[in-house]
Amino acid sequence: MSGGQREPILRQAQDPAVVQDAGLDFTPAGGAAPAGRRVLAHGLTETKLLVRNGEQLLLALIIPVAILVAARFIGTRLLGDQLPASVLALAVWSSAFTSIAIATGFERRYGVLERLATTPLGRSGLLTGKAMAVVIIVLGQLVILTVVALLLGWHPAFTAPTVLLAVAAVVIAIIAFVAFALLLAGRLRAEATLALANVIYVILLVGGGLVIPAERFPGALAVVVRLLPTGALGEELRAAAAGTATGWPLLVLAIWAAVFILLARKAFRWVP
Repeated sequence: MSGGQREPILRQAQDPAVVQDAGLDFTPAGGAAPAGRRVLAHGLTETKLLVRNGEQLLLALIIPVAILVAARFIGTRLLGDQLPASVLALAVWSSAFTSIAIATGFERRYGVLERLATTPLGRSGLLTGKAMAVVIIVLGQLVILTVVALLLGWHPAFTAPTVLLAVAAVVIAIIAFVAFALLLAGRLRAEATLALANVIYVILLVGGGLVIPAERFPGALAVVVRLLPTGALGEELRAAAAGTATGWPLLVLAIWAAVFILLARKAFRWVP
């Protein structure tokens, strides 16, 4: 087709009347996507960012798997079916607190939170997306670590009631840990958040009832450990894996969640 033949066709294609008659509408959509779609998109983006983060991978999988393997091949057994449940509690703590605190702290420092909060996503959508990412990551962790523990010889005695209690404990713990993370990240400088989050992570990993059961601590210290949110989560998951239904850790976790949410709402600042 020659240039002279193409020109009339191009002019016809650019004619608004012709486009309208053809049922085509190339007008840009000025409105935002539905709220659910915005939150879902942000949640998936947050998930991808966490998965690609090397530190997140270390905390979420490498350290917990290393603990399981070391206990299996260095020790005699998996500590009577207690350690795998403790490692599951550790995985929840790692992703819901440490990773969120550090990531949010630096997002706040570089103005990412401030910019996203002014978009149609809004502040509530931003926080909901972060929570969604944590749930997805934790779910993946629990599945992978459970399979690894079973392959290494774990024989849990879960029952229907104890599974429900364990799930409830994980959900409430995620809420409490994320709120705690936002409290730190929304108030401190990014560097301070990084340092303090890692210190708190290590302290509660060793002495917070996550890996070491509260019963192994002396006297009054055992009571204190049980009343920590990490201790309550560890106690609930270990009891559930042993087939014992106990509800008091849920109350402890719920109280901590309410306290952290209240403090985070009052103290969180979107701008550095």
